[in-house]
Amino acid sequence: MDVQRLELLRELAARGSVTAVALATHRTPSAVSQQLKVLEREAGLPLTQRHGRGLELTDAGRALARSATDVAVSLAKATALWDEFRNNATGEVSLVTFPTAGQMLLPGVIKNLGPGLVLNCADEDPELSDFPAFTAEYDIVLAHAMSGQLSWAGRGLSVVPLMTEPLDVGLPVGHPLADRAWLRPSDLIGETWIGVTDGYPFERILHAIEQEAGAHLSMAQRFADLALIESFVIAGLGIALVPRYTSGGGQPGRLVLKPLRGIESERQIVALMRPDRAERLAVRTVIEALRAQASQVQRSHSAK
Repeated sequence: MDVQRLELLRELAARGSVTAVALATHRTPSAVSQQLKVLEREAGLPLTQRHGRGLELTDAGRALARSATDVAVSLAKATALWDEFRNNATGEVSLVTFPTAGQMLLPGVIKNLGPGLVLNCADEDPELSDFPAFTAEYDIVLAHAMSGQLSWAGRGLSVVPLMTEPLDVGLPVGHPLADRAWLRPSDLIGETWIGVTDGYPFERILHAIEQEAGAHLSMAQRFADLALIESFVIAGLGIALVPRYTSGGGQPGRLVLKPLRGIESERQIVALMRPDRAERLAVRTVIEALRAQASQVQRSHSAK
């Protein structure tokens, strides 16, 4: 079977439509369909079937798509081995990050990359379930989720843990709770909250606070952007959950952070990749740089 045709089948499994595969591979939909038909003849079994106005994979098609991933991984390993012999971690690596991880990690990573290795970055802040979709477009996807909420198992992705970041309660200077060493969920009932948009990872901790305290939190506003949330807290318009390592950016000393006890309040930051891309020497080099920078961030905050 032709490797390029196998890759088209794999892309169909990942992207869900011939049109999406055509856009991603710079082909016309008819060209993609023709190549899939040739692969089907080579396989001797139906690989796709009509579903509404589109195509979906048959059981045989899904099995062959998984095999196509194995082929891609093997080819990537062979290329990476050759690059290691040549000591050649060069080329371009694409990465998409959510904003606070980019702020925390990327400047240090890019400063320390060797010559010939270019990291092209973009930023997005999707809901938790949307992070894996970006692996179709980017070599590395920086994602975050609450502890125990990682839902990417079984998606066929490589998942590299980078760091655990505590989430603290952010208070304006002079708030009555600002003198406490730490806070419990019961301390937070009756406060005005600046929350996150429905579906965003921090929402799970807000629900846990309500469950532990046995009362609802009063949400004045909900935003997706953490910098905007912090600006409302600094202005005295409410309190919020904020990540410890990246809070107060641009306005140091105007936000008071207090650890939260009684519930688990932290997020896991990971790198998601397609398994074949994870084998590339250039990608592995960037991942090691990300891990080193994450360790440095954690050490710097532990020393304070």
